[in-house]
Amino acid sequence: MSIVSTRIQPCLWFDDQLEEAVRFYTSIFPSSSIGHLTPLVGEFTLDGLTFRAINGGPDLRFSEAVSFAVTCADQTEVDYYWDSLVDGGEESACGWLRDRYGLSWQVVPARLYELVTDPDRARREAATRAMLGMRRLVVRDLEAAADAASPAASS
Repeated sequence: MSIVSTRIQPCLWFDDQLEEAVRFYTSIFPSSSIGHLTPLVGEFTLDGLTFRAINGGPDLRFSEAVSFAVTCADQTEVDYYWDSLVDGGEESACGWLRDRYGLSWQVVPARLYELVTDPDRARREAATRAMLGMRRLVVRDLEAAADAASPAASS
């Protein structure tokens, strides 16, 4: 019995915008490249993650049931990825957006994960409530909400 190395890759189904979408995505993410691109299929890498994609026609559409999370170091990165990906698309809630091709993204500051796992329950809940009221996530507002819930924990 031979051992096969398994590799999981996302495969994206576009109507007929494959080339345009691949060029759009690779222009946004660092360390990105296009492996191959034909009118029907393509392979590209975004910041180290390899995707396959096809022009499959209009029968299937993306939904929020599958999204790609972009974890950002700070507000500058949140703003960059949010503005880049939402261009021609639409904002949703809690850091989610849908790009011009209908693909869903979560643009999330790493600080959010720290705040919603804070040992102090009041800080966790306050940060979560603040997030639920936002479209683009704003680090200083998340922190302010957490700090207001438990001022002693922030000092």
